[in-house]
Amino acid sequence: MPGLEAFDRLGIRSEIDLLLHLPLRFEDLSRVVPIVQTRSGESAQVEGEVRTARSETQPRRSLRVDLADASGLISLRFIHFNASQVAQFKPGVRVRAHGEVRANLFGREMIHPRYRIVTLSTPLPQVMTPVYPTVAGIGQGLIRAAMTRVLRTMSLPETIPPVLLEPLGLPGLAEALRWLHAPPVGTSPEALEARTPAAWQRVILDELLAQQLSLRRARAERALQRAEPLADASLVERLLAELPFRLTGAQDRAWMEIARDLAGTQPMNRLLQGDVGSGKTVVAALAACQAIGSGAQVALMAPTEILAEQHLNKLSPWLERIGLKVGWLAGSMRESARRSMREAIASGTVDLVVGTHALIEQSVAFERLGLSIVDEQHRFGVAQRLALRTRQGGLAHQLMMSATPIPRTLAMSYYADLDVSVIDELPPGRTPVVTRLVSGERRDEVIERVREAARSGRQVYWVCPLIEESEALQLQTAIDTHAALSEALAPLEVGLVHGRLSAADKQQVMQAFNAGELPVLVATTVIEVGVDVPNASLMIIDHAERFGLAQLHQLRGRVGRGAVQSACVLLHHGPLSLGARHRLKAMRDTQDGFEIARIDLQVRGPGEFLGARQSGQALLRFADLERDARRVEQARDIARHMLRDHPDWVDRHIARWLGVRAEYLKA
Repeated sequence: MPGLEAFDRLGIRSEIDLLLHLPLRFEDLSRVVPIVQTRSGESAQVEGEVRTARSETQPRRSLRVDLADASGLISLRFIHFNASQVAQFKPGVRVRAHGEVRANLFGREMIHPRYRIVTLSTPLPQVMTPVYPTVAGIGQGLIRAAMTRVLRTMSLPETIPPVLLEPLGLPGLAEALRWLHAPPVGTSPEALEARTPAAWQRVILDELLAQQLSLRRARAERALQRAEPLADASLVERLLAELPFRLTGAQDRAWMEIARDLAGTQPMNRLLQGDVGSGKTVVAALAACQAIGSGAQVALMAPTEILAEQHLNKLSPWLERIGLKVGWLAGSMRESARRSMREAIASGTVDLVVGTHALIEQSVAFERLGLSIVDEQHRFGVAQRLALRTRQGGLAHQLMMSATPIPRTLAMSYYADLDVSVIDELPPGRTPVVTRLVSGERRDEVIERVREAARSGRQVYWVCPLIEESEALQLQTAIDTHAALSEALAPLEVGLVHGRLSAADKQQVMQAFNAGELPVLVATTVIEVGVDVPNASLMIIDHAERFGLAQLHQLRGRVGRGAVQSACVLLHHGPLSLGARHRLKAMRDTQDGFEIARIDLQVRGPGEFLGARQSGQALLRFADLERDARRVEQARDIARHMLRDHPDWVDRHIARWLGVRAEYLKA
């Protein structure tokens, strides 16, 4: 549509984009309230004549306009204003203003109200006025004018077959959008509130359906692809015989599902999820053994070097014991070492290579990659995961792992194209972690607790606060905390690890902690995932109120890995916001990763929860997976019927709602 170029910053590039740019709320500008009847804290529209307009400097520079009607006086105050605005407000000029009324000792006022210059004969709007999301430079008037033009000529054919839509009793999409943007003349606020839910439900259903159709089509396309079947289990049997423990029932169940996928000719696309410490790594090792035993190479990619090294250190002893060659590839390696490893990968002399993003560099070529394993998969972008899977132009089997349990509604909605295996049982010997909330005012008591634990031979993590505003500030906080604890705990040795350390220095500190040479380790969130030190039984999370639920749960999972009772102290500094209080209480009350994930989903929404899956784009703008769980089920049913019985409708629906974004759901 011509003229939409101005809206590009709002993501509006077509008529349907504009129609789906829905109002945040409606304002009733159809009536004027006498000034004396306005109430503090409520929004109202007033109209009167300018008495005075003047610039003030106290308490800060502002423009104050005194407006009067027959009943009283109200001040309009503008903090940001220009000379042309000042010139508008001449005494006697008639102004209509809408905003929130505030009452103070000096009378009533509105801060930055929306206003227009009017005359006695200027009519009032006859319809409710929509208020849209906007950005600087694109005003409400511009959006409303464009919307009016589009609604006048709107042609919006249905993309859901009537036979599937009618049983739900929802309005047509065109009718729903017209109602959401421009309720009929004379619609009262009460009528608007009564009719709007059905219109919203139609939009929500369409959005969820587009997502389901895209994901199910991706799954169907995958069913037509071919990968090398990897069915030889001889190395798996040898590894199971060498392991010093038995698989839990949940691990065994997950492994059976993966083994069956690997033996098939359809490329595996499976998500292995399990709570912190549930034993995902050994299941990944079994998958690697079946692939290698079948003549393929395996790549395991992790988002950080600390996590990748943890996998290397855990997998190497197991696999080398049965004669397999494990390699390492990371950006911090010397070029000569990297070149040597790339040659080993290309020649096939390495069976399993563990690494970071370095694995997907163009210079890395596998001789026969058959399985790619991606840990903490939501931290990688779509293109990165696909790049590892398609390293040789062919299609490898793919196993993704996540220690962030996915709530059921989220799995139904975002993972319809994946097979999901769940490890919902902790290995024997893991003890529940006691979680305590402690005020920062008791910091000295906490330090004394750390001293007692270290003296008794246990090890302690002290995690420094997350400071989003500045990585440098976070680093300085870690350094300062390390210095303070070193002094307070002397002569005990205190280690320090953070993201700015070189890989070699980081490795040296972590090896010393693993070996029990450092009783206390001060760390930033680099230890969030992958660090496994069974002797560490106490964790202090400083300024715990600054962390998200998922991070707190991941950090807590670093202790409780041995047989000794472990504890996690959430050291908080007030006053706590309502959200922070809610998060800390959830951490204290449950260790169930799925329950924590459910609460986290409510707080953060699916976009943040899934990280890079959407490559930065929110794929659900209107639906809420907790609130709209029933609609998710309906969308799944309709998608199944459309793909089977009405395939010619599917493309139109996906194109309307997702366009190119449909690709982001496929990885």
